[in-house]
Amino acid sequence: MSDVAEREREGLVNELVALVRDGKLDLFAGRAADLEPADLADVLAALEDDERVTAVQALPAEISSQALIEMPDEEHAGETLAALDPEQAADIVEELADDDAADILGDLEPAEQERILSEVEDVGRAELEKLLVYDAESAGGLMTTRLVTVPDTVRVNEALDEVRRQTEEVEDFYEVFVIDARRRLVGVLSFRALAVSPPWRPVREIMEAPAVTVGPEEDQEEVARVLARYNLPSVPVVDMDGRLLGCVTFDDVSDVVEAENTEDILRFGGVSAGEELKGDWQAAVKSRLPWLMVNLVTAFVAGAVVLSRQDVIAKVVLLAAYMPIVAGMGGNAGTQALAVTVRGLAVGVIPRDQAFRVVAKEMTAGLINGLVNGTIVCIVALLLGHGAKLGIVVFLAMSVNLLVAGFAGAFIPILLERAGVDPAIASSIFVTTFTDVCGFSLLLGLASALLV
Repeated sequence: MSDVAEREREGLVNELVALVRDGKLDLFAGRAADLEPADLADVLAALEDDERVTAVQALPAEISSQALIEMPDEEHAGETLAALDPEQAADIVEELADDDAADILGDLEPAEQERILSEVEDVGRAELEKLLVYDAESAGGLMTTRLVTVPDTVRVNEALDEVRRQTEEVEDFYEVFVIDARRRLVGVLSFRALAVSPPWRPVREIMEAPAVTVGPEEDQEEVARVLARYNLPSVPVVDMDGRLLGCVTFDDVSDVVEAENTEDILRFGGVSAGEELKGDWQAAVKSRLPWLMVNLVTAFVAGAVVLSRQDVIAKVVLLAAYMPIVAGMGGNAGTQALAVTVRGLAVGVIPRDQAFRVVAKEMTAGLINGLVNGTIVCIVALLLGHGAKLGIVVFLAMSVNLLVAGFAGAFIPILLERAGVDPAIASSIFVTTFTDVCGFSLLLGLASALLV
C-alpha cells in the first residue's frame, strides 16, 4: 500500500472512530458498510470496550461479524460478543463460518458460550458444539465442518449435481472430498478432473488419494507445516477410523503462522507470549519481571567469575577494556547460532539424528569467526601499544569463546527441546550466561598464565 493510500485509510478510520464517539451511529453505520472488514476491524480496535459494543450494536450482523473476526487476538472480540444481547450475538455467530465462530466463542467461559449458543439455530449450534470440544490450537479447533463431499459410488454427472446442491450452504471450498458409506475419506476430487471427465465416468476412477491427513488433536503448528510442505489448499481432518471430520484451509493456517511467529519472537526476547501488545504497564511488569530476575541471577554468576580474578585485573588494568569485547562478541555469536537453531526446531527441519551435524556446523562457524575477529582485536592491541602478549591473550580468548558460543547456541536449544522445554523461552538466558562466564574465565585465566 502506498503512503498516500495508507494516510487515506488512517484518516477514514479516525473519522469513523470520531463518529462513534460523537454518537452519530446512523452515519457511522452507513459509512461502515463501504469499508473492507479489515479496515472496519481497525476502527473497532481503536475504540474503548464500551464504545466498541455500541458500534457493533449499530451495525448489521453480516457486517459486524466479518469485522470482529478480523480483529487482532489481543483485542478479545469474544468479550465484545459476550457484552451484546444473546439474540444479537447469536445473529453474528450465524453469519460466521463455523471455524471462525468457534474461534471467537472459544475465548469465552462455558456459561457465556451457552448463553449465546442457546439462541443459535439447532443445526449451527450442533456444529459449533462439536468444534468447541477441541483445543483452540489443534486441527480440530481450526477446522471447518462445512465441506463439499460426494459418495464414492456416484458418476461425474451425479457428483457435479451434488456439488451444485451443497454450494448453496458452503460458500468457500477448495476441494471435493470423496467418502464411502461410513463417511471414511477415500479420495479427493479436483475441479479440473470434474470439469474435463465424461459425465458417465465413476468418480473413483478420477479421484486422487489424499496427499496427507491429520487427526483432530494435531497441533496447529504441525498442521501449518503439513500444508506448507505439500503445498495444499486444505488438509482433511479424520478420526482414528478414517472418518472425515472436517478440513483446515490455508487461510486459517496463515493466521496460525503469524500468531506462532509473534509468540516465538516474544519468547525469544524473554517475554511471556501472553503479554498483549496494547497491555498496560502492570501487565508488562508481571510478564517480564520473572525473566529479568532469572537474568539477574545469571549475571551474578558472571560477576562472581570476575570477582574471583580481581587480583589479575588489578595487575593488568587494560583487561577491563577487553572484557566486554570478548563477552559481547561471544553473546552475539551465541545469539546468531541460537536464532538459526530455534528456527530450525520450530519448522521441523532438524531431525533427531542430525543434532550432531547442526552443533558441529555452528562450532565450525564460531571458530572461524572467532579466529578472524580475534586477529583483528590482536592487531588493534598491538597498534595501541598494549603489547604482543596481551594481543595473544585476547586473540585466544576471542577465538575459543566464539567456538563455545557456537556450541552453546546450537546444543542448548536442542537439549531443552528434547527435555520438553520450549527452547525459545529459556535458551537465550543460558546461552548468554554460558558465553559471559566462558569469555571472562578464558580472558582472565589466560592473562593469569601469560601476563602476571
